[in-house]
Amino acid sequence: MTAAIQEAVPAIRAFNRQFSQLMGLLEPRYMGSDWSLVEARVVYEIRANQPVLARDVAQVLGLDPGYLSRTVVKLERRGWIERGRGEDARERPLSLTQDGERRFQELDAITLAKTKELLAPLGDDGARCVTNSLDQAGDLLFRDTLSDWSLRELKPGDLGHLCARQAILYREHWGWGEGLEALMMEICADYLRNFKPGKEQGWIAERNGRMLGSVFVANEDHETARLRMLYVEPEARGLGVGSALVRQCTQFARDAGYTRMVLWTHAVLDSARKIYAAEGYEVTSTEVQSEFGKEEISEHWLLEL
Repeated sequence: MTAAIQEAVPAIRAFNRQFSQLMGLLEPRYMGSDWSLVEARVVYEIRANQPVLARDVAQVLGLDPGYLSRTVVKLERRGWIERGRGEDARERPLSLTQDGERRFQELDAITLAKTKELLAPLGDDGARCVTNSLDQAGDLLFRDTLSDWSLRELKPGDLGHLCARQAILYREHWGWGEGLEALMMEICADYLRNFKPGKEQGWIAERNGRMLGSVFVANEDHETARLRMLYVEPEARGLGVGSALVRQCTQFARDAGYTRMVLWTHAVLDSARKIYAAEGYEVTSTEVQSEFGKEEISEHWLLEL
């Protein structure tokens, strides 16, 4: 177990304990209602997908089918859910009754008010910070949601953020130091100061406001565009983010009238090199450099458009 994981485990456990107490999740009845937390969650799932089979609810919530069956019987006896007709008598779809819908809306209103009360002291900036942090945690812990990402053009603040992230990642993975960070900041500053509309552009891959990767095209000369600063967050690798960013650069360069694209990378960056090769780039020259604090083989690549 790494040091980072050793730190994360108690942090998550502490948050779970504090949040459970804060939201009253340990009380016998959820939010003072007639329902336990499990019953409220079951009702929520039924309402969201009604009519729905009990086995599907059990699968989504990870509940033992026998336990769910007993919970459904309780809710049915109270008149809050009902069973519809089904091809198999053992698999009759579940729906809320009118009374169940009314009680659900009452509980939902209480939960909404409680959550607003929790966030109100934080103000707009604090609320946005909580939202962004929860989105990031969800991206990391529930990886299947990462497929829902998109590309957008650069906006103010992006270049500073991507410089910081790349400096951190390259130091963690390759031990590259201040020389790289200084170079990246110079590249970004030059891009901002001398931006050429129609000939230069950058893109961010993101989900729910979280940056998953970035790249930009810079003008080299009248015929040549340079691909700059491609990177993908570790948790987003394998989703096609890097390939999509590189393809976006290629299409932009063609539309802008360039006849070739060039880039500079390093031999140790194997994942990026595979993306470049798949796009049609070829290595034109190599050299040994140590400006990032250690010797590395750097490479110059070319793509004829």
